[in-house]
Amino acid sequence: MKSIFDNKAARLFYILGGFFVANALVAEFVGVKIFSVEQSFGFESFNWTIAGIEGLGLNMSAGSILWPVVFVMTDVINEYFGKRGVKLLSYFTVILILYAFFMVYFAISLSPENWWENISGLNEVNPESSIANMNVAFSKIFGQGMWIIIGSLVAFMVGQIVDVFTFHKIKSWTGEKKIWLRATGSTLVSQFIDSFVVLFIAFYIGADWDLVRVLVIGCVGYIYKFSLAILLTPIIYIAHYLIDNYLGAELAAKLKSDAQTT
Repeated sequence: MKSIFDNKAARLFYILGGFFVANALVAEFVGVKIFSVEQSFGFESFNWTIAGIEGLGLNMSAGSILWPVVFVMTDVINEYFGKRGVKLLSYFTVILILYAFFMVYFAISLSPENWWENISGLNEVNPESSIANMNVAFSKIFGQGMWIIIGSLVAFMVGQIVDVFTFHKIKSWTGEKKIWLRATGSTLVSQFIDSFVVLFIAFYIGADWDLVRVLVIGCVGYIYKFSLAILLTPIIYIAHYLIDNYLGAELAAKLKSDAQTT
């Protein structure tokens, strides 16, 4: 009797699922850092003023680099394993993220050892490398606000549901043709909703931002995500090529056919 590990489809699901979960977890934890897209490429910040909101630029959460990758992975998994495969991984990912944050908050609550808390101290030679209190730094970086956690998880689940629905709706119109349309199209729709849901929950409800600021910052963020989704389109074709070659034409066709009904 063959082991499940000898099954190419099962191995593929484990590999894709592992990347999917890992990307989502990393995106949650690095999301606390805000970076400037313009300055990262050596340009001055745009400093836009939109609807009376000043000082706007492409200032993004570091997690926004990985979330489009998660949605691309969703489309690849959707192609070969259908709605059931995506839902299983999405629910499992949410459980793991909640578990990870529970363990992080538990770690934050532990009493720090004195030598570790002051391990860096103040470096007069290189002040930029100084950390006055390691425990405070640890808590600030890993201890994200509850509303941000709730917002990101709700946005993730809503985005996944919309992505799956849009993907299959487009595929029902186009059949096996136009991979770019169903993959990139579903990502653009789901990312649009994701961008505003997380901001609305985390900052409109959780931080008392006014609605205009939330909408404007959401639009600026979506410009970045839209561009990144378009740029990632060739990756989808590369992934399909590699997976089809790994599975073989017959098995790949069977999985795609089954995915339409599961």
